Amino acid sequence: MLAHLGDDYDRYLGAIVPPIFQNSLFTRKTVNHGYTYTRVANPTTEIAEMKIAALEGGEEARCFSSGMAAISAALTYYLEKDSHVICPRAAYVPAKAFLETYMKKFGCEVTLVSGESIEEFEQAIRPNTKVIYLESPLSNIFSLQDLKAISALAKSHGIATIIDNTWATPLYQNPLQYGIDLVVHSASKYLGGHSDILGGVIIGSKQVLESITNNERSLFGAVMDPHQSWLLIRSLRTLPVRMKQHQENGLKVAAFLEEHSQVSAVYYPGLPSHPQYELGCRQMSGYSGLLSFVPKGDKQQIMKMMKSLRYFEEGPSWGGFESLINSPGLWVNEETSLLSGIPIGLMRISVGLESAVSIIDDLDRALIEMTR
Repeated sequence: MLAHLGDDYDRYLGAIVPPIFQNSLFTRKTVNHGYTYTRVANPTTEIAEMKIAALEGGEEARCFSSGMAAISAALTYYLEKDSHVICPRAAYVPAKAFLETYMKKFGCEVTLVSGESIEEFEQAIRPNTKVIYLESPLSNIFSLQDLKAISALAKSHGIATIIDNTWATPLYQNPLQYGIDLVVHSASKYLGGHSDILGGVIIGSKQVLESITNNERSLFGAVMDPHQSWLLIRSLRTLPVRMKQHQENGLKVAAFLEEHSQVSAVYYPGLPSHPQYELGCRQMSGYSGLLSFVPKGDKQQIMKMMKSLRYFEEGPSWGGFESLINSPGLWVNEETSLLSGIPIGLMRISVGLESAVSIIDDLDRALIEMTR
């Protein structure tokens, strides 16, 4: 599916790699081929969209210039003046900021929940609730939401559901099959996989995606450019083999950290000790390489540990071939920890494609030396 769908070798003179239509305008003096302007549609971008839609099990997909462009377009498709949204409090911070800050000027309100019980969502519903926004597993703490139950609840109240499925990728979780209306991804992460793409994607029904194409994407102008689309096509071909290695390394590193004397907690849904492990087994078929842990040390000691790592670069993104570490829990106090759901001292690591033995040895050395 990923290797060949949409490539149409005969259409492109047998080119094994589809061409980049690196142009803004499509003229049609002699042939009405259906294209006019890349802000609306582009043949290279359509190949990437076709592959992702099939992989996610959706009717259609649309690529955007960033993950936040896709998230904001999906939300504004459903939201109107004085709308209400329900969102997990540990969701991706820019997504929450868009709802709590930017949409506030249109009278929109947000209720934040932990997301771990269906009762929370049910109690938060108001007459003007338009969207339940999900992210499962959640950023940094990797707790889950019951997609099937939440979707059923939302449909019974005429509420739309949107989920950020970036962590699991379409390989390991397909929210549309549980009744979720729209799925969004940051293509900058695992779909891109090489830390050289900035992009986003929305997957859903043909009717909804056609409307988003003509309005939220075309009018806002946040379309993925042809070269990014071409890089995304390249990356999608290797997604299964890359995710297999990310999962294998992630499971090994999480298990190692769980047993380490200098670690007080590990957050990773692939561990049988995870409180929602059974739910994860029901709605996911695999795991990625992004996880968090809390070292046993003060702020200075944890910072020393992070800076001493040899296989991990420090940075806030994830999903690339390289291992990365980030420190969201070093900058929170007790109050912000309660508000954000991020434990004090929490470190997030994106386990890359390097040798698992080398990654584990690096972490072990840094953790042991941390308190010396």
